[in-house]
Amino acid sequence: QVQLVESGGGLVQAGGSLRLSCAASERTFSYYTMGWFRQAPGKEREYVAGISWSGSDTYYASSVKGRFTISRDNAKNTVYLQMISLKPEDTAVYSCAGGGVLYGPSRTYAYWGQGTQVTVSS
Repeated sequence: QVQLVESGGGLVQAGGSLRLSCAASERTFSYYTMGWFRQAPGKEREYVAGISWSGSDTYYASSVKGRFTISRDNAKNTVYLQMISLKPEDTAVYSCAGGGVLYGPSRTYAYWGQGTQVTVSS
């Protein structure tokens, strides 16, 4: 199976920015629809954003639309999530996933990374 590794998480103040990266182990990554998901303690896993294999189509959850941008660089086998204007409610473990439907749900995705922690303080 394809291995996915996230990086770029950390602690930021409200209003700050972070850029998450998800690196895939194989060139076949370029054929996958990719998504970002997040899960806060005590809550269900939540869809954040998705991007088609070519990068031509994107989709965002209402809670992040206008603040987060998903992109990909297939030459580098990497997908990104640029996050700006971060809010405390964005605090969660963020995971990337591949092989699913552009707009979710999570059950449609076949490959998952281990996750990276994003913490937004007040």
